[in-house]
Amino acid sequence: MADLNQDRIISNVIGGLHGAVRVAINETNDPANTRDTVRTVALGSDHGGFAAKEIVKEFLPSLGYRVVDVGAYSTDAVDYPDIALAVARKVAGGECDRGIMIDGAGIGSSMVCNKVRGIRAALCYNIKTIENSRLHNNANVLTLGGPLHEPKELCEMVKVWLATRFEGGRHWPRINKMMAIEKTGGK
Repeated sequence: MADLNQDRIISNVIGGLHGAVRVAINETNDPANTRDTVRTVALGSDHGGFAAKEIVKEFLPSLGYRVVDVGAYSTDAVDYPDIALAVARKVAGGECDRGIMIDGAGIGSSMVCNKVRGIRAALCYNIKTIENSRLHNNANVLTLGGPLHEPKELCEMVKVWLATRFEGGRHWPRINKMMAIEKTGGK
């Protein structure tokens, strides 16, 4: 049932990209991320990731998440560092619980987001890397190459990423080392 609902949402969003975007309803009433405290997601893209961002933007509310869209707002050319910085600042400042940034490949945005203190951005490209970024690395920003994924895959990736909880335990010392490097600048 959930897969059929997800397909309907994606179909509605894709159809709406060429006109007025239709709002999707979550008919299954699945609660959003009952295993974590994610409620608000900062979402951004450059012009190359705009179509993918719009799909994700309409999909996430159907799962119960609030989305803060920081741009781009069209396919007009923009510089991805500006939007990636806006996503990272929303998360680092506590306005949003997590962030998702979508550009052509996800690489540049990951680099930019990781320049912001407190951000652990992960470029992911499949479900395995999505799960690892959360379970082991406690990523708080996800970067994606929008044009590299089909709409259904994008939705599944963000759904799993937002629902996956950090394992803690043996991973805490590594996260602490990572954050210590950030504080010292690697010196």
